[in-house]
Amino acid sequence: MSGAVRNYLAFDFGIKRVGVATGNSLMRQAQPLRTIAAEGDARFAQISKLIEEWRPDDLVVGVPFHPDGAEHENTLRARRFARQLQGRYRLPVHEVDERYSTTEAQADRARDLDAQSAAIILQQYFNELPAPN
Repeated sequence: MSGAVRNYLAFDFGIKRVGVATGNSLMRQAQPLRTIAAEGDARFAQISKLIEEWRPDDLVVGVPFHPDGAEHENTLRARRFARQLQGRYRLPVHEVDERYSTTEAQADRARDLDAQSAAIILQQYFNELPAPN
């Protein structure tokens, strides 16, 4: 990664709701933003507004797996959502294993569970990045 600060939006994909979080490569601290409770075009209209407002350089999507690492139907849905984001916004999209993000958010007693889950996903992404030089 170059020395420039990169801004991120992260998504916890769900069929009915999508949690959204933000952060940047300088602070490497994820913050929950909000939950989008919409589907189809209405969902992407709200995502477009967030992208316009926050101007991310990269997007991060949580991809769920079974505890043993096996894929399931929601794995495929989340990956499809990641491809849709990349196709619509032409931004790099990074996938993060989000097996336990909702469980962690519940343990934190988050008010906005989906947005908190997105923040956990983004924080995990930051934690896995190489340390800055």
